[in-house]
Amino acid sequence: MTTVRLPLFPLNSVLFPGLVLPLNVFEERYRAMMRELLKTPEGEPRRFVVVAIRDGHELAPSAPGMPDPTSVPEQGPAAGFGPDPLRAFHKVGCVADAATIRERSDGTFEVLATGTTRMRLLSVDASGPFLTAELEPLAEEPGEEAGALAEGVLRAFRQYQKRLAGARERSLTTGAELPDEPGVVSYLVAAAMVLDTPTKQRLLQAPDTASRLRDELRLLRTETAVIRHLPSLPASDLTRGPTNLN
Repeated sequence: MTTVRLPLFPLNSVLFPGLVLPLNVFEERYRAMMRELLKTPEGEPRRFVVVAIRDGHELAPSAPGMPDPTSVPEQGPAAGFGPDPLRAFHKVGCVADAATIRERSDGTFEVLATGTTRMRLLSVDASGPFLTAELEPLAEEPGEEAGALAEGVLRAFRQYQKRLAGARERSLTTGAELPDEPGVVSYLVAAAMVLDTPTKQRLLQAPDTASRLRDELRLLRTETAVIRHLPSLPASDLTRGPTNLN
């Protein structure tokens, strides 16, 4: 088994291969990570792995009762993730390649990265200034009838977009033509749908492209039916993820 070790960036969201991830980096542990990535020789990828935090795990510890104003916030690379950080994260993540890392005058960073490949999390190391993880690549198999499923998902996704735009009382912006390669379709639709993090995580770690597309087809039909009966949706832009904080 071939493994790699990469910096680990936990988020309350899921990154998919091919999708763009903007980050506003201000915590010291992640600022240290970006400073280290900036040392990467020119022409080589500046890679880190994004994993979703499991439900119920907070970025800061909490306790019953009134907050203690004299308490010192937990510090360190594993702060907020408990004594065994590996248990705080989903086991499948996505490698991100940082095309842009720009340091601001206050020491924070503006980062623009793109998801590349899926990885399975094997272990987490908290001995340095930021978390690192040992990972193994997760192959993307096409599965059976991926091409036909992708066509069906694209049709259902267009209907979903129309219903979503109608429920939000705004016009649908079609933009560029949607891709037809099954793997790309599966990741694009997974990222664009309004779903909770556990569901998006399930799509990320699907055993093959066809399985992901089948799941998406079921979700699209269900969500489209739900939207049809809603008078309106909140005004926030539900099909575009916000800049992730850390």
